[in-house]
Amino acid sequence: MHVLVPDDPVFFAAYQSLEEPLLRRLFQLNSLHGTVPRPGDEQILSNAYDSWVRLLLKLPQWQRWDPARSPDEPVGYTLCRADGALLTSLYPVEVTMADLGHLTSCRDLLAADTAFADACRRVLEVLMLPPPWRLLAILREPAGVVTLPPEDEAAYRRYCEDVVSVLSAGDTFAYESHRALYP
Repeated sequence: MHVLVPDDPVFFAAYQSLEEPLLRRLFQLNSLHGTVPRPGDEQILSNAYDSWVRLLLKLPQWQRWDPARSPDEPVGYTLCRADGALLTSLYPVEVTMADLGHLTSCRDLLAADTAFADACRRVLEVLMLPPPWRLLAILREPAGVVTLPPEDEAAYRRYCEDVVSVLSAGDTFAYESHRALYP
């Protein structure tokens, strides 16, 4: 399925924050001496980490860091309102139900780590937001500059508001700061 991922540092930071707890738990499982982990825990963590990496490589922020990319090569596209004002870009990303399932299983397994579980829940909620189908169709093959007609801009704004609400709920300052990324 395709989801729309925002070119948003708050989303990317939340996504990146999942790596360290996943790696730490995998290391702990592999270095336990005399302690036997519950059956399946290592497989759940291993699958979740593999899914995390597969998704990371598809994120727009990650593609900017690709060492094989020429510095002169443009990344992405420019998204504009009908009046020409810039908007935060959204990128269609193919996500499999299996990858979402692996991350969900891992979130459930590590529920005692409340910081991880909360970050994972927020990331998964963003990845499971249903994208507006017309917006998804417009952004599937973006090139250069994409100008949204007013009706699609309204869908864009609702979708972005959902992203901000999921990622920054519960903290007024974080919400207001995050909301400022979406003019």
